[in-house]
Amino acid sequence: MVNTILGKKIGMTQVFNEDGSVTPVSVIEAGPCIVTQLKSVETDGYVAVQVGFGEVRPKHVNKPQLGHYRGGLNNSRHPDVKPRRTLREIRTDDTSEYTIGQAITADEVFDVGDVVKVSGTSKGKGFAGVVKRFHFHGGDMTHGSMIHRKPQSGGATDAARTFKGTRKPGHMGSATVTVRGLTVWRIDSEKNLLLIKGAIPGANGGLVTISKLA
Repeated sequence: MVNTILGKKIGMTQVFNEDGSVTPVSVIEAGPCIVTQLKSVETDGYVAVQVGFGEVRPKHVNKPQLGHYRGGLNNSRHPDVKPRRTLREIRTDDTSEYTIGQAITADEVFDVGDVVKVSGTSKGKGFAGVVKRFHFHGGDMTHGSMIHRKPQSGGATDAARTFKGTRKPGHMGSATVTVRGLTVWRIDSEKNLLLIKGAIPGANGGLVTISKLA
């Protein structure tokens, strides 16, 4: 049984509990994920389930990808699977309970109260200086100072080069971020919505991966 599903971040809201308290939650459109391929040790060297998420128009999919969905020349492995926007592989121990074209929904993978981790791509901030990127103190904000937000000492001196890992201005954001220890608060099976307590990485509409923690 797979313990991971793909989803799209909708945004954040709050829910009222029976005792009147308020809980902030992130709303995720989790699935349904369509099984597009089953990996086996005999053919691939490992066992995994390949799933697709998100609808896409066939004209936006290239021919090699269309051939993958249709099962190659025999056109029999994927007879009813439509192209998907995103493909991911989920490692598992056994794929016998899955078939090509089967839909995996959030309520099949998760239960209310499960502890999960959510991975997504953080918001891109573009080129940022060290004050914003690494929270440097900056220079003195006094009259005559010319180095208000410039980096000061780079760490080591007299090396005639910059060491790897030295914090410098550069691109900020657009990195894979994983938040662990989140709790599934509610599941809406009819709308394929997953409400998770707390904030998750990424912008609204971004792809996220939700995995159950053992």
